[in-house]
Formats: sequence, C-alpha cells, structure tokens
Amino acid sequence: MTVTIDDAALKARHRTMWASGDYPRMVETFLLPLGPRLVDACDLEPGARVLDIAAGTGNAALRAARLGARVTALDLTPELFERGRERAAAAGVEIDWVEGDAEELPFEDGRFERVLSTFGIQFAPRHEVAAREALRVTRPGGAIGLINWTPQGLIGRILKAVGATLPKPPGYASPPPLWGDETHVDALFATEDVAIEHERTLNPFVGFGSPEEWVEFMASSYGPLLTARGKLEPAGAWQPLRDQIVAMTEAADRGVPGAMHVDSEYLLTLIRVA
Repeated sequence: MTVTIDDAALKARHRTMWASGDYPRMVETFLLPLGPRLVDACDLEPGARVLDIAAGTGNAALRAARLGARVTALDLTPELFERGRERAAAAGVEIDWVEGDAEELPFEDGRFERVLSTFGIQFAPRHEVAAREALRVTRPGGAIGLINWTPQGLIGRILKAVGATLPKPPGYASPPPLWGDETHVDALFATEDVAIEHERTLNPFVGFGSPEEWVEFMASSYGPLLTARGKLEPAGAWQPLRDQIVAMTEAADRGVPGAMHVDSEYLLTLIRVA
C-alpha cells in the first residue's frame, strides 16, 4: 500500500525537516556566495523594498540589506532566524524576520520592488501557487530573482533519490528540482507580462577528503538527508540510500585523492515584471 501525507502534515514535515540538523552550517560551508550573487544580478537600488522568500538564515537578505534595501526575510521555519539575526547584527543591518508560507504570503499586492529566493521557493509543494504569490507581491516594473538546484545537478539527483524513500506527497506537490528547469519555470509564469532570463551555473562542494566524508556531513546537516536517515536507519534501510548517494558523488568528483571537488548545477532565473 502506498503511504501518502496530507497538506497540513506535509507543511509540518517541511518545517521539522529544515529545523533539524545544522542547515546554517551547511549554508556557511558551501552556499554563502550565492545569495549575494542573486542580489547583484537583480540590480538592486538603495531603499528598494525586498522580500527574501524561504530566506532561512538570510543569505540573500543580508546582502540586500548591506546595499541599503528595506528587507523582509520570510520562512516557514523560524528556528533558522536565530542565526540570521546573529549575522544581521554582526553586519550592522536591520532585517524584518517574518514566519510565513511561500504559498500564502502575508503581504499586500505589489509591495516589493524585488522578490528573491535562494534554494527556498522550490520546496513549496504547489509550484503554481508559489509563483503566483511571488508575482502578486512584486510591483509593476519590479523583478523576481531565483536560484534553484536543477534536476540534472548533484543535489537535484540526491533530492530525487531521497524522495523515493519517503512517504509519497499529495498529488498536487511537484518535485523541488523542477524549479531548476527552464521550461517548467517559463510555464509557471507564461500567462503574465514578464521577461525571463536563465543562466545555469555550477556551485562547488570542496573542503572534504572524500565523497564518503561529504555525504556524512550532509546526512547530519542537510534537512532532507537527515530526515531520510532518521526514518530509514532504524529499519536498516539507510545504507542502500547512503551508498547510492556516495556513488553519485564519486562519479561527479573531479578533485584529487584526499581533496574532493564536486560541482552541483543550479539555475539562476531573473523575471522582470512589466
């Protein structure tokens, strides 16, 4: 029998998943340059109103605030805000931290000049709803900037492997890596008066001696892997998934012995709203 989960349970599971492990550590180990890269691609002006959707610890939000924007950081998992507030205080900037859902943004229409998301919006289950909400709160003449893992990249393939081991989500839920597919994203915004640009780029995972060491780090820090491990390990079913992920990582490793170097592809999308 196929086990499924309902909407409320799915959102609760997402919140628990991202609050588990040490996601801030993972971001600060691998992903710090990407929030600033997204902000810089969006031609941000001082004083602009900016929303960072699924902001986590505020990687993009911090860069925007440093540039003089008025920034709101929203996330379903407020447990991540503690580290974000620490980083904001250290940088001497102010950010408004708001608990909220990407599928039901608690803001009026057209409030923001820029709406951003770095590896965040893609985990909202209803892609069409999340896209519509991002558009709704973007003012005419504004822009939406996104960075998401692609289906073909290492993290996209790991997410697919992990998803196959967990209870089946509701039928309306789309796979997160689809936000890294140009055709899918274009279709999400096809009915709107927008201009869309895409760029595929690689993010390096380095600083580990081997794929096994990196997978162990991810399985203790990255919510999706940590959740899968917690569910599978008691039944003795974690090892096959771990071995599969190690094999994927080994195949992608272009480093030297004792110094792993693996690149994972992501898609940077800029959506300009007329």
